Amino acid sequence: MKDKAYVVGVGMVPFQKPGKSDSYDVMATAATRSALADAGLDYDKVQQAYVGYVYGDSTCGQRALYQVGMTGIPVLNVNNNCSTGSSALFLARQAVESGAVECALALGFEQMQPGAIGAMFHDRVSPFAAFDEETDALISNPDIPLALRYFGGAGKAHMEEFGTTLETFAKIRAKASRHAAKNPVALFRQEVTPEEVMAAQIVWPDVMTKLMACPPTCGAAAAIVCSKAFADKHGLDSSVRIAAQAMTTDGPETFGAHDMREVVGYSMAKRAADKVYEAAGIGPQDVDVVELHDCFAHNELITYEALGLCRRGDAAKFVDDGDNTYGGKYVTNPSGGLLSKGHPLGATGLAQCTELVQQLRGQADARQVDGARLALQHNLGLGGACVTTLYEKA
Repeated sequence: MKDKAYVVGVGMVPFQKPGKSDSYDVMATAATRSALADAGLDYDKVQQAYVGYVYGDSTCGQRALYQVGMTGIPVLNVNNNCSTGSSALFLARQAVESGAVECALALGFEQMQPGAIGAMFHDRVSPFAAFDEETDALISNPDIPLALRYFGGAGKAHMEEFGTTLETFAKIRAKASRHAAKNPVALFRQEVTPEEVMAAQIVWPDVMTKLMACPPTCGAAAAIVCSKAFADKHGLDSSVRIAAQAMTTDGPETFGAHDMREVVGYSMAKRAADKVYEAAGIGPQDVDVVELHDCFAHNELITYEALGLCRRGDAAKFVDDGDNTYGGKYVTNPSGGLLSKGHPLGATGLAQCTELVQQLRGQADARQVDGARLALQHNLGLGGACVTTLYEKA
């Protein structure tokens, strides 16, 4: 049996709006130092680094880490769209579990620009060409930005099949704001009501208001992963381990099902979650706290079903019953999620990791989920990849 990887240090910087943050390298350096300080470890003990970002030139990872130390270790730059941070963590965990190294760093950051995200290179085939073609076939409204069409279209499909209302998505966004109000590193900490979400600027009539979409954000987060023997040797806190982790990519249903929920990764996420549950020998009912990829309120709703938190078609009831927050079956996105905490693409997966490690250590302050022992993370990027991680209080 393989030795498990332990998360012994986490750190992040407060997320900021584009134009308000430090440069990517400054943020990344600060997050790395924060994770090292949290672990109580010197950088020269780290043997490999996996650094994730989406928007930046090659070797930005080296630029960021050279300001922490130039120790000559392998630095691998990772780009997997919105799942980039978790992809870096996946590689760091894999390096430790395989025995290739005893200690690895996963770092993610993003310095974003205002407005909707889009392609940077227009002289070559887009990796989203097939996704765009399927979306054009399923959804009209060509004037709406593609990201909104992707995830709004997935929510619209759920509305049409199950009668889900726009108010349900508003409740999800309001829940995110209540959680973020208790998170000092969240971008938006002001509570909003479902009524205020409904009254916000309409970006897609009967499908989405502006507050149902996450904002472009700048930020950085990091995690130190090591073996139990390394943690014991250096006197590190080994109270949280990665019990199971899976990465999946698109299957034929993404384009073959002709369903926008599949285009945005419903089955991809379900397969990743099922693999994690099987590897850990648990079911979704055993999970206490969840950080999931709520880039839009619509994606949070369909992800409840993909992760098995509720049955397919029951997500609206799950929300109405309060089973997605404190006092319900699960606390989802205690950090405020992408909707309120923000979504710097390369940092998001490691910010989720930071929140869940703090939850399992009992260090989440006003956000603390009582008695949390199993924490589930879901981080998804179109194009596509999904990383699902189960953390366990050791």
